Parts: sequence; C-alpha cells; structure tokens
Amino acid sequence: MTAPKKGISNWIKFGVPVAVVVIVGAVLGGVLGSRAANNNKNSSSSSSSNSNSSPSGEAAASSAASVKNAVGVYPTGTDSQYLLPLYPSTTNAAAFTSPTFHPSANAALAWPQDTFQPSNPNTTAVRPDRPRLIAPAYKWQALPELIANDPYLKEWNNTIFGNATAYYSLPPVAYYLDGASGILDNAREIKQRIKAFSYVYRLTKDKKWIDRTWSELQNAVSDNFGPNNDTKWNPGHFLDTAEFTAAFAIAYDWMNDAWTDDQKGQIRANMITYGLNQGLNQYNSGSGWWTKDVQGNWNCVCNGGLTLGALAILGDDNSGIAPQILGLTVPNAVQNCAAAATSDGTWTETPNYWYFGTTGHAEMASALMTATGSDYGLLKGKNFDKTGLYHMYVTGFGSLFAYGDHGPNKFSTTANAMFLYGDYYNHPEYVLFQRDQHDAQEPWSMFWYNPTVAGAFWDNMPLDHYFDDPTDQWAAMRSSWTDADAAYIGIKAGKLTGHQTHNDLDCGDFVIDALGTRWAGELGSGDYLSTGYFSSDAQDSVRWLYYRKRTEGQNTLLVNKANQLVTAAPSVKHDTSGTAQGSSTVLDVPGDSTAFWTTDMTSAYGDATSVKRGIRFINGRKQILLQDDITASQPIMWRMHTNATVAVDQSGTSATLKIGDQTLTMQILNPTSDMQISTGPAQRFADDPALPTGQSDQPNPGVTVVMINMQAGTKSLQVLFNPQWSGMSSSDYKTPAAVAIDSWSLQSHN
Repeated sequence: MTAPKKGISNWIKFGVPVAVVVIVGAVLGGVLGSRAANNNKNSSSSSSSNSNSSPSGEAAASSAASVKNAVGVYPTGTDSQYLLPLYPSTTNAAAFTSPTFHPSANAALAWPQDTFQPSNPNTTAVRPDRPRLIAPAYKWQALPELIANDPYLKEWNNTIFGNATAYYSLPPVAYYLDGASGILDNAREIKQRIKAFSYVYRLTKDKKWIDRTWSELQNAVSDNFGPNNDTKWNPGHFLDTAEFTAAFAIAYDWMNDAWTDDQKGQIRANMITYGLNQGLNQYNSGSGWWTKDVQGNWNCVCNGGLTLGALAILGDDNSGIAPQILGLTVPNAVQNCAAAATSDGTWTETPNYWYFGTTGHAEMASALMTATGSDYGLLKGKNFDKTGLYHMYVTGFGSLFAYGDHGPNKFSTTANAMFLYGDYYNHPEYVLFQRDQHDAQEPWSMFWYNPTVAGAFWDNMPLDHYFDDPTDQWAAMRSSWTDADAAYIGIKAGKLTGHQTHNDLDCGDFVIDALGTRWAGELGSGDYLSTGYFSSDAQDSVRWLYYRKRTEGQNTLLVNKANQLVTAAPSVKHDTSGTAQGSSTVLDVPGDSTAFWTTDMTSAYGDATSVKRGIRFINGRKQILLQDDITASQPIMWRMHTNATVAVDQSGTSATLKIGDQTLTMQILNPTSDMQISTGPAQRFADDPALPTGQSDQPNPGVTVVMINMQAGTKSLQVLFNPQWSGMSSSDYKTPAAVAIDSWSLQSHN
C-alpha cells in the first residue's frame, strides 16, 4: 500500500511519525477538507473482463486464492487526507468474489490447529509454553511461511519492521501530561513501541531489541517518569495504568526467553506495584468507578490491561495477586465490557470510542483464549458479531460519521479487532474491509488475520443500513463502497443519555460526503480538561455550555436557540431500494435506486409541537434532499457546519459551496418569505449562558456555519444538495416534488 502523504486535515490531524500512521485525536477546529490525493490515484488497474462462466464452490475458492496472490494488495494507494484506501476501477470477477473463508482450498495459508485445548478451562491454568498472550509459539513458527505466501501479511510485516527500526533510534518516550487528564499518550505510545520491538525480536532473535525494550521499560518506572511513588502510572486516571500494565505484560511474555531472572523480577515487581496492586485497590476500595456497571471503553481497557498483566506473570509470582485480579476482571468485563455494543452492534459511546473499547475487549478475549483456552463469555452470545458492520457503515468517504467526542490520541489503538471478530463470528467481510485500512499494519493483525479469506467485502454488500436500537438510531446510505468520490449520508437521532457522557445534544445531526470531500461535518471533542466537561448528561450539565457539545454546534435544528432536551426519545422510519454492490469496484447505480430515513424528534424540543426530519437520495443517488417539517411557537434555525467557502445568491435561497476544485450547490425548494440562507462563525451565540469562570470555548478556525432562519409557525423546509458531478449538465439534475415527511416512500419523489 502506498504510504500516505503527511497531509493534515482541517478536521482530524493525523500524525505520521514513522512508516505507519498514528491517529491523533486533536481536532483543529475544522470539520472536513478536500481530498489531497485525488490527483495521486494510481491509474493502473488489475482488471480483466468478466468471463462468460465462473467457477463455483472449492474451484472458485482456489481460483480466488490464486488471483489474490497474483493481484496482491487490492488498493492502489491511500488517500492522504482521510487515509482511506483507494481502489482500482476494475471488473476482475476472479479476484473480487463473495467474501468467504476457504481453509480447504487455501491449506498453505491456514493457521495450524492449536494443541492447547483444555476440557475445563480455568483463568489460572495457563498453557505450558510461551508466549501465552495473543500469539502462542505455534503461530510464530507458522508465521514466516504465511508471510511469504500472503501479500497482506508480507506488507504488514515489512511495515512493523520499519516502524521498529524507526522507534529504535528515538529516545525513550518522555513523561508529559497529555490533554486527557493524565499520561495516557505516554502509555499508548510505549505500548505501540513494545509491540513492535517484541514482534521483531521473536522473528529475528536479535538481542538488540531486548536491550532497546529494556531501556523503554526502565524509563517508564524511573525517577524522572512521573511521581516517584507507587502511583507513578497515574491510577487516578486508570486507563493510563491499564495501558502501561498491558505494555509491560507483552514485553514480559513475548520476550520471556531472553530476559535474565533479574530483569524478569524487576518487570514483575513494577507491574505489581504500579499496575496490579493499583487495580486491586480500585476494586476493593470502591474507587474504581469503571467497575460499576460501566459499559464502555473504560471497562474494556482497564479490565483488559489488568488481565494481560495477571496472565503474563501467572505461575512466576508467589504473591497471589494474579489469581485475585483474574477473579475480578473477567466476570466484571463479561458483565459490562461485553455489553457495550447495543442490539444492532452500535457502540454506546461514539464511533471513535469504538476503537478504544473494541481494542481492549479484543486484546482481553484473545489473551484469555490463547493463555487459558476460553474467553469465558466475552465473545459468546454478545452483540460483537454485529459491531463490525457498525464500523463499516459508520465509515464514510470523509472518514467516520464522527458524532460526539473523538477521544484522545490512538497510538496503539486500531480497528484490528475486526480481524478477531471476523474470524470468530465467521464474517469474512469484516476481515476483508479492515485489511485494506492504514491501521492494519501492526502486530495484532499478524495473528488475528485469517489468511484463508478470499473475495471482496463489497460483493453483495447493501449500500444502506439502518441501526434502530433506540439508544442511537442512525443510518448510513451511500452510492458506492469503493469509489472514493461517491456520495455518503450519515444521520442520527437516538437518546441523549447513556453514552458515557461522550455524546452531543444532536438529534437530527448529519454528515454528507461527495466528490472526495466532506461537505457537512463534525467538530469533535472539546477540551477534556474544561471545567465540568464530564460533569453529567443532565439538562443543566456544564458540559452543554460548550459550543461543540451544544445543539447549535451540530448539523441540526434549533428552536428558540435552545439546547435539545436530554429526555428526547425520537422514533424513526426508513426504507431502501435494497441496492447492493456487485463484485466490481465500479457500480453503475440504477436510476430508481434510492433510500430514505426519517425521524420524529419532537420530544427533543420544548417550544415545538412537531419536529420531523427526513433525508433521502434522489435521481439515482446523485442528489440529496434534506427536509424538515416543523410546528414551533418560537423562531427556528437550520444549521450546517462546513469547511467550504460559501457564496449565497442574491435571493438568499441558494448557495454555492467550494472546497478545492470541487463544487456543491444547495437550494431551498419552495421557500417562504422568511427562509433565508446566511453564514456565520462556528462559535457560541452572544446571549448563550455564560461559561464557567476562567473557561473559554475551543476555537473552530476555517469552519463556516450555513444557517436558515425561520419565524415561528408551521414550516416545511426542503434543502436540495447537488454535488457537481463530472459529466452532468444542469438539465440532468431533478427538482423533486414537495411531499410531507409522513408520506415519504420509495416512489414518493419519482
């Protein structure tokens, strides 16, 4: 995969310290940007014409495996703005077949059977050999041949070696306080390095990686690293402690054959003092709030780090703390972490926090399975079989539909749990989707990836999906899975409580991608250290004073310029023509292909008797209609955040948006005299309630708010978005009929 340029989005900053990208969570105040790599697409294609007849069954599997290796890595490059894969325009039906695992047809690529299969698994009865965490010895033994025969494993391996080499020459991670209450950046960066060092050591047995890892471990417990006491790893923000513990556990286990007895003793003692003892205290004292019915990333990461630490030293330490920890973390995580995905697979926090939660969950489940032979219910019977689909659909062409907080820097956090879930739940499409992503190139992928997978994730994948659990209620609709310039709509309703205080007041919020650009986007997190930012999700919470969390900071409606009500309980309706992509990366969308989603979000407003919002594709998914049917006793304001330059026409009923060399127009259909488009800055209203003393809002430079103001009364506002597609003339665009949202159907706007 072509290395991405070091482009910086106005919306999410991606740091590229070495060969692989580290996702950094700092929002620069923007919401989107043009795709810098549009002119850097590799025009070469691995296409071949469709044959008149195609093989089936094992013959098809063998053919797909052969073609996979001939084609190599599917994407021709990585978009430098959003880091998404760029696919060739091809109709290679031999390569792009239905997603499947075919071990019998790909025997040379199948992992050997693990001989450690206890009949009665127990958390304190571990496999007799090392490593025991995530990658047992039999996998290491098989790995070189698999690398030689699978193009993805070969590329990831090369990248890991490159990263380890780059990290090697850097000084140990310096102690500093990050912007999220502690030293989580330190912990995750150290974990990222140790994973790479440990991986390269096991394949080379070169002791220089032992020495470099030792310097990193020693630095993390030195007098200069945090306070010189037993709270060095900041247990007050226990995520930090958990990630340090996991990092030390990986080093201890994967490099176990090379450490001296003295080094092992020091690593164990530090893990116990700064990690496991602190975890035991969190449980026994009741200070660990994350242990108490917390169904989100905190529970997964904290329990996961402690579990890896306990499993790593089990049998080598006579203090008895490892069994105590496992007796607490495993049942607690099964009750809480494993319930963090809702009934439709949506992560209860946000799309970005899905990364943190699933990484912690997958690491813990995988370590338990490899070390003891069971996941003890972390995977079985839960909604993680659907959460891969959530991640696929929440990923648009301008990155995620990133509602709510985006979280801290990711470093060692990736979406590679998709490999574990895809293999465990028999969802090859999860594996095929993730292996093309930039963050796949790290050690966990090497052992969670099932190389017998073949085909294309997009083959027979519906363009639309609706997630109806009332906790979130959201939809994703698109015009292609593989065309980086395609249209994408993400829109949500859902409850405004129960999201670990990471959500916004955002019923009706939406994003729009087209032409390689995000036209309507998200602002992301505010400053996590701001007074009262995580105080609560009650109506009077200080959190709702900050612009990025207020309703005015979202792409939705305001009534009387007030925040939405946290008691909101919207309802949704939707339908789709059911269009699915075929095996080709080129999709000719039928003219009658459409999808729509509507919500009654009246319950989110105090000065309205009816607020309904609907969005849909028209004209073969080339245009987007957003409609609001409202009856309100106070003035109404429509708002959309964009990084585009916006020119409003003299009538005030249409506007032209430009980003780079791309253009989108928006037009009010059937406007009343009070419907006028205007623009303004992305900042609090002058008459908003005051922020806490000494606090200020995050700036949002480069962001324009497009507004449509309306007087009180009954209104139907219809806004038509027309991306200016290449090859389309003005006569090719359609003006839909006016249809009340309650009467929308698949045919209502034909």
